[in-house]
Amino acid sequence: MLYSKQEILDMMRDPRFPLSQKYDPDWILANAMGSHCLWLQEILAQDMQLKPGMRILDMGCGKGIGSIFLAREFGVQVWAADLWIDPTDNRQRICEMDAAEQVYPIRADANALPFADDFFDAMVSINSLFFYVTGGAFLREKILRCIKPGGEIGVVVPGFIHAYTDGIPEELKPHWHDDLNHWHTLDWWVNCFESSGEAEIATADTLPGDEGNRIFMKSMRIYNTHEEPLHVLAGDNFTFIRIIARRKTQ
Repeated sequence: MLYSKQEILDMMRDPRFPLSQKYDPDWILANAMGSHCLWLQEILAQDMQLKPGMRILDMGCGKGIGSIFLAREFGVQVWAADLWIDPTDNRQRICEMDAAEQVYPIRADANALPFADDFFDAMVSINSLFFYVTGGAFLREKILRCIKPGGEIGVVVPGFIHAYTDGIPEELKPHWHDDLNHWHTLDWWVNCFESSGEAEIATADTLPGDEGNRIFMKSMRIYNTHEEPLHVLAGDNFTFIRIIARRKTQ
């Protein structure tokens, strides 16, 4: 079944995410890109050591609502970096939410980030790194260099619970899309961070209590994509993967 607007709004009132509930659900729906990113940002931030005044890189920020959320809820300064979304459009959203003194939108390519080495106190990234991180060397050379030694890196990405080691199942092939070729498992991401040689992992899971699949499927219901054939056939294998690490100090 498809859900009505009221049913969708009811689903978005999840008491497990009290900070996210402070925001207008219509604003979230209008500006999110594929999932309820404030839930993911909140569940990530609650296990990071974010402190007022910190400089945070929000890598692949999309329309910037997660950056606004971090600034308002944790008092941090956020560089909202994205390749696809016009930073002028993001600045308008930022100003409308009275966050212009804390959130700085910028267009940035992960292959050539325009930031000094060791500039940021921490980094967060929601639904972004899987598009361009190809392995530990890319992570070390292109991204982690911007984070101070000892600084935290918090990431949530969509991924698979089990890898399709024998190839894409025949029933999925007609519905497969290119983005899925960049999805990986939790083990792949752990190896990616460890092989960078620059990261010490503190947390690696499919969200607390293995909630990744539940939150993924609930996001699909909110955006009324849960009846798409791919989600019906393979939904049990979709999840969100969370990594929290620190850049090594030596």
